[in-house]
Amino acid sequence: MSDLSYLEQIFLWSVVGVAATALVYAFWIWRQTIAQDKGSEKAQAVWNAIKKGAQGYLKKQLKTILLFLVPLTVVLFLSVYIVPPSSEAIARFGSNATLIVAIGRTIAFIVGATFSTLVGQLGMRVAIEGNVRVTAKAVAGDHNGALTVAYRAGTFTGMLTDGLGLLGGTVIFMVFGKAAPDALLGFGFGGTLVALFMRIGGGIYTKAADVGADLVGKVEKGLPEDDPRNAGVIADLVGDNVGDCAGMAADIFESYEVTIVSALILGLVLFHLTGNTFWIVYPLVVRAIGVLSSILGTLAVPIWENFPLKLVRAKDAEEAMFRSYELSSITTIVLAFAFAFYYAGEWKLALLNTIGILLAVVFNPLTSYFTSYKKRPVKEIVEATKSGPATTILSGLAVGMESSVASVIVVALALASSYLVYLGMPPIYMLYGVAMIGIGMLSLTGNNVAMDTFGPIADNANGIGEMSGVDKKAWKIMAELDSVGNTTKAITKQLAIASAVIAATALFFSFVTDVGIVQARLGLAVLKDIRVSTIDTVIGFLVGGSLPFLFSSISIKAVAKGAAKVVEEVRRQFKVPGVMEGTVTPEYEKVVSITTAAAQKDLISLVAIAVTLPLIVGLIFKVEALGAFLAGVILTGQLMAVFMAVAGGAMDNAKKYIEDGHLGGKGSDAHNASIEGDTVGDPLKDTAGPALNPMIKVVTLVSLIAAPVIVAYEASIGAKIAIAVLLVIFVWAIKQSKAVEVAS
Repeated sequence: MSDLSYLEQIFLWSVVGVAATALVYAFWIWRQTIAQDKGSEKAQAVWNAIKKGAQGYLKKQLKTILLFLVPLTVVLFLSVYIVPPSSEAIARFGSNATLIVAIGRTIAFIVGATFSTLVGQLGMRVAIEGNVRVTAKAVAGDHNGALTVAYRAGTFTGMLTDGLGLLGGTVIFMVFGKAAPDALLGFGFGGTLVALFMRIGGGIYTKAADVGADLVGKVEKGLPEDDPRNAGVIADLVGDNVGDCAGMAADIFESYEVTIVSALILGLVLFHLTGNTFWIVYPLVVRAIGVLSSILGTLAVPIWENFPLKLVRAKDAEEAMFRSYELSSITTIVLAFAFAFYYAGEWKLALLNTIGILLAVVFNPLTSYFTSYKKRPVKEIVEATKSGPATTILSGLAVGMESSVASVIVVALALASSYLVYLGMPPIYMLYGVAMIGIGMLSLTGNNVAMDTFGPIADNANGIGEMSGVDKKAWKIMAELDSVGNTTKAITKQLAIASAVIAATALFFSFVTDVGIVQARLGLAVLKDIRVSTIDTVIGFLVGGSLPFLFSSISIKAVAKGAAKVVEEVRRQFKVPGVMEGTVTPEYEKVVSITTAAAQKDLISLVAIAVTLPLIVGLIFKVEALGAFLAGVILTGQLMAVFMAVAGGAMDNAKKYIEDGHLGGKGSDAHNASIEGDTVGDPLKDTAGPALNPMIKVVTLVSLIAAPVIVAYEASIGAKIAIAVLLVIFVWAIKQSKAVEVAS
C-alpha cells in the first residue's frame, strides 16, 4: 500500500466497500426469498425430502474435503521454508519474511477453501429455499412472481461469488502489497481444490441418480420424468442442487478468484518493469464495476416482462434474463472505458476487458446454435432417432465434436486480440492482456451464476409440482421456466469452460514468468518460453494431453457404477406391493444414500490424480516439461469439456423436442431412442465435462506453487523420495478408481 497514491488507496477501499455491498445485497435476497409462501403441505413434504437429502450429502462431502485439506494446509505452510520467499516479500517484511509468508499463504489457502465452500453450500441452501416457493407462485398463477423468486434465489449465489471473490483477493493484496503473489497462490489453490471436490462429487451424484431413475422409470416402466412412484426421483431432484447449484457455484467462484490472482501476479511484474501501479489497481476496480453492474442487471430482471415501452418489453423469462445481461454488459463497458481513460490514461485495458465481456456474450448464440431444437444440429439428432438409439448417440457425439472446434476458434480469436493490441511491445504486456480478457469475461459473474442456478431451481420446482399434483395452469408456468433453465444452464456451462481455459492460460503465463524469476535468483539459465522440440517436453505434453481423458474416464465410470446400484434399488422397490399402484410411498432415502456413497467413492481418487501427476512429471522431467504438461492439459481439456457439454445438451434437447409431441411424442420409438441418447449424454454434460474446468486450474496452480521447489531441488535426494511417494499415491488412486463395488 505504501507504493500507492492516496487516490489509489481510496480506490482499493472502495473495492472492499463494493464487495461488502454485494454481500449485503445477497443477504437481502435471502430475506426476500424466505419471506415467500411455501405452498401446500403436499408440496412441502416433497421439498423437505429434497432438502434433507441435499444437506445430508453436503455434510458427508464436507468431511471428505476436510480429510484432504488438513494435510495440504501443513504442506503449504512448509513450502515457504523449502524455497525462500520472493525478494519482494523480504523487502516488505524483512527478516521475518519467511514466517509471515508461510502464515499468510496458509491463511489465504484456508480462506480460499472456506469461501469456495460457503459459495457452494449457502448458495445451494438458498436455491432449495427458492424451489418450493416458485411452485407456490406458479400454483397461484403468478408467472412473473415465479420468475422473480427463481432468479433472485439464484442471484444470491452469484452475489456471494462476487462479494467473497473480490473481498478475498483485494484484502490479501492490501495486506501483502508487492509480496501478494506468495499469498494469492494459496488463496487461489484453496478455492480451486474445494471447487474440484464439489464439482466432481455433485456431478457423480446427480447423474448416478438421474441415469438410474430414468432407465427404470422412463425406459422400463414408461413413467413421466418426476413420477412419485419412482424411488429415484428425490435423489434426482437432490442431484440437481448438489451438481448444478453447489458444484457450478464453486466452479465459477474459483475461476473468478484465479483470474484475479493471475492478473495481480502479472501486474506486479509490469509494476517492477514500468513503475506504474495502475497495472495492479485497475483489474480490482474493474471487477468492482462489474459487481455494481451485476447488481443493477439482476434487480431489473422482473421489470422487463411488464416494461412500459413495448419495444424493449421481454416476451418471456429467457429474454428478460438476456436483457438484464445486456444492461450489465453495457454498463460495465462504458464505466471501464471511463475509468481507464481517467486513471490509466489509455484505452487498451478497457478494450481487452470489453473483448472478455463480448467473449461471454458470444457463447450465448454459439451454445444456442448447437443445443437449441430450433437449429440444424439438434434437428439432425431428432431425425436420427427414427433409426434407433445407436444413430441418435452417434449424431449427438458428432455435434459435440463440431462445437469443440467452433469454441476453440472463438477463444483463440480472443487471445489473438491481446497479441494485436500489444504488438511490438515486450511479451509480458500480451500475457497481461490475456489476464485482462479473463477479468472482463468474469466481471458479470453475478449475472452468470444467477442464470445457471435459476436452472436447477426451476427444474426442482417443476418436479415438486408434478409430485404434488398441481393443475395444468401451474404446470405450464413451471414447464416454461424449466425449459428456459435448460438453456441458461447450457450457456453457463460453456462460459465456465471458456473461463477455465482463459484463467488457466493466464496462470500458464504466470508459471513461465515465475519460474524465470526463481531461476534468475538462483543464478540459473532463465526459462523464457516452453519448447516442444525436446524429448522431455514432448513427454510432458503427451502426458498432460492424456490427463483429461483419464479424468473423464474415471468420472463416467463412477456414474455408471452408481447408476447400476440405483437401477437395482429402483427395480426392487417397484416390486414392492402398492408402489406401482401409488398406494405405498417408495423409500426415497435409500436411493439418496446409494448416490451419496457413489459420489464419495471416487472423489479422493480423482483429486489425488490431479494433484500428484503434475508433480511427478515436474520432478522426473524437470520444470520445462511441466510447462509442456500444462499446455497439453489446457488444450485437450478445452476440447473434451466443450465436446461433452454440448453433446449431452444437444441430445437432451432432442429428447425434449420429441416430448413436445413431435415424431409420435412420449412413448414412441423415437422417444425411447432419444431417452437412451440423453442417458448417455447426461454424464458427459453434467459430470465429466464440467469436472474438467476445476481440474485444469488445480493442475495449473499445483504446478505454479511447486515450480520453485522443482527448480531448487530437482536433483536432490528429497526430490527422489518425493517421486516415490507421489507414484505410490498415484497408483493407489488409479487402483481405487477401478474397484467394482460402490461403498455403502
